[in-house]
This record gives sequence, structure tokens and C-alpha cells, in this order.
Amino acid sequence: MRKQCRGEAYMVRYADDSVFCFQYKSDAETFYGELPERLRKFGLEIAAEKSKLIEFGRFAREKGKKDGTGKPETFDFLGFTHYCGESRNGAFRVKRLTSRKKFKSSLLQMKEWLRRNMHEPKEILLGKLRIKLSGYNRYYGVTDNTRSVARYFWRTTTLLQRSLNRRSQKGNYTWDRFKRYLEKANLPKAKIYVNIYDRRSHIGYIM
Repeated sequence: MRKQCRGEAYMVRYADDSVFCFQYKSDAETFYGELPERLRKFGLEIAAEKSKLIEFGRFAREKGKKDGTGKPETFDFLGFTHYCGESRNGAFRVKRLTSRKKFKSSLLQMKEWLRRNMHEPKEILLGKLRIKLSGYNRYYGVTDNTRSVARYFWRTTTLLQRSLNRRSQKGNYTWDRFKRYLEKANLPKAKIYVNIYDRRSHIGYIM
């Protein structure tokens, strides 16, 4: 398809999730129209409910400002919602935050995990929780996503407090006491591990 395009074209893929980027709308529409037939030749089909054609990027943002249509649409990819924003100095850049679906799913999984492990010795429970939070931070701790990661940490500690109170059946972990407990627990807090716009980083792509 790239040879037939008027402008630039890119594909970003991980397993069966893909994002296709085109400079011109006509190229994108042609590709989107031909993709289902191309996939059928290999016994595959496009997930229509997860696929859409949107205007996205610096020019789409400028167009929205001029004609009053507002900000460009967002899209979800690999657990992140990608949206058009700007850096501190006002330059355009693509930003990312944890998608609502993944955030909610991760919290439900954490709630279920704490329920299943409610009666584990506290040190063992905390040790496992440190690993879980560290893994979450290392995946979602990317540029511009600090607030979402911090929110997940706060919601997780709230679930932990409830779990500890249920196991004692006395509800004796008041918030003040629980805060002192957290200070000693040494749980990994929100942290940015990947700076997407650092040239030294091997992670990142341009839309």
C-alpha cells in the first residue's frame, strides 16, 4: 500500500493490535476500504467494533481550532488512550494516559487478588503487592501518565485498607493508623520509567 500512497504511511503493530498512520485522508480511506478483503484472503477479519478512521495529529488539531470542531478524537492502543496535546513550551505532541477500560480492569483484578489473599501473613502479602505495583508502574509509567499511575496507587491502597480491616473483623485500621502502616510498607509509588521523547530511549514512535 505504501507504494500507492500520495504521502507518508506507517504501521505500528504489537501482536494482533495495529495502528496505521497516513498523511492524507484519501490514502487512509483507500487502505481502510481494501483491508477487510486483504485479510479475508488469509482467513482473517477485521474487528469492526474496535476499528475506526479518525483525523489525528498536529494538522488535525490545528484544523479543529480553525473550524471550531474542537480537539481531534482519541484512540486506545495497548492499554493507553492516545490524544493530541502540547508540551510545556507549547509544541504539539502525542500524549498518553491509561485507558479507562484498562484502569477499571486492573482495579477489579487487584480487588479480587486482595480478596483471595486476604489471610496471607502481612509481610508476604506486602511482598507480593510490591511486585504487582512495580510491574504496573513499569508498564504504565510513561511520559504524561503520572496522574493515572498515582491514581491507581491511591485506589490500590484504599482496597488494601479495606482488606486489612475485613481480616481483623474489628475495623481497627483507621486512616491515620493506616497511613503510618503505609510508610513502613515501602510500596512503590507512581514513577515515570519511560521518557518517550528522550532520544536515548528505544521506545517511541511518531504519528
